[in-house]
Amino acid sequence: MQTLVQKILDGNSQAVLTFYKTYSPRILRYLQQKLPPEVSQEILNDVFLDAIDSLATMHKQENVQAWLYQIAHHKIVNFFRKKKIKSFLFSQMPYLEVLAEELSQPEFVMEKDKIRDDIESAMRGLSEKYRTILRMHYEEQMPVKIIAAELNLSFKATESLLYRARQNFIKVYERT
Repeated sequence: MQTLVQKILDGNSQAVLTFYKTYSPRILRYLQQKLPPEVSQEILNDVFLDAIDSLATMHKQENVQAWLYQIAHHKIVNFFRKKKIKSFLFSQMPYLEVLAEELSQPEFVMEKDKIRDDIESAMRGLSEKYRTILRMHYEEQMPVKIIAAELNLSFKATESLLYRARQNFIKVYERT
């Protein structure tokens, strides 16, 4: 079957069709045993799209059919993982709706604005170097390693400066 794979890699569209016709019935039966009938065909198409895309990385001595079953297995696992996540989210929907409703209430918006103003006020009460490192880390979400390079400090010195900046921020924030 290696010659068929080579023909596909060379761009032969007839070889792709032969590849699909040769392996798809077995893979489809496997998928139908594991998945709801309405998604089996869709997953089968995904298996072959992934297979065609990654044929070049398949080892020459590898069993093509076993490799396709492995791809199908991963697709099945992903299907059920996504299904589990969706069912959890939908089970939490009433709670999420209540939370979203509360967050949009005018008093919460005002509270959020007050907190933002308090944070900005506390930031103004800090030294320039503390403001800079806190903004880099929390607003720009820069890792400590990158901040160290930007500020021309060692990693440990940057961690220390960040710790002191946070402690100083807490003190100033509590006073506001």
